[in-house]
Amino acid sequence: MKPLRIVTPPLGANSYLAGNIMIDVGGDTQFLLKKLSKRLKEVEYIFLTHSHFDHASAASDLKKIGCKVVMHRKEYETMKTYMSQFFAMVEPDIFVEGGEIFKTGGLKLKILHTPGHTSGSICLYEPDKKWLFSGDTVFPYGSFGRVDLPGGSAVELIRSLEMLSKLEVDMLYPGHEEPVKNGNHILNSLKNAKKFLI
Repeated sequence: MKPLRIVTPPLGANSYLAGNIMIDVGGDTQFLLKKLSKRLKEVEYIFLTHSHFDHASAASDLKKIGCKVVMHRKEYETMKTYMSQFFAMVEPDIFVEGGEIFKTGGLKLKILHTPGHTSGSICLYEPDKKWLFSGDTVFPYGSFGRVDLPGGSAVELIRSLEMLSKLEVDMLYPGHEEPVKNGNHILNSLKNAKKFLI
């Protein structure tokens, strides 16, 4: 079964429900809860690709109903330092560094530390299905995450895109825009990043 995509206002960020996990839960919390409806009880884990409002602001509310929150330790520091003025802080249940594998809900998800958009950004890779949940690191059609916000780095983003371009990816599930069959989307984003950021 393919992931359920929920586009949350006001910034049009994607939240994904796959098995018993959600990847990113930001924006309008009530909108997200209404869209999940009865499926909310399926959610055990929330993986935050990064700590920006449109991807993480609903995490504290979902944690209150029993969901476990997973994020990179560096991103938690970014959240505490820069993001707490915009939305309720959440204390992660599980910190990741990159390289961990979570087997849950019929999925095998490898955590990839992909700094650049933020210092603690992560992507999640399902090697058997060849799915990549890319947060705001890489988007379809040659686009990529901005690097001018706290913790952003053009050099690190290019390194992260180089790493992602070596993966076998059939489906790209980005933090914004439609999911797409990968083709050359990641390679095109890498080429554009080198062109415009260096």
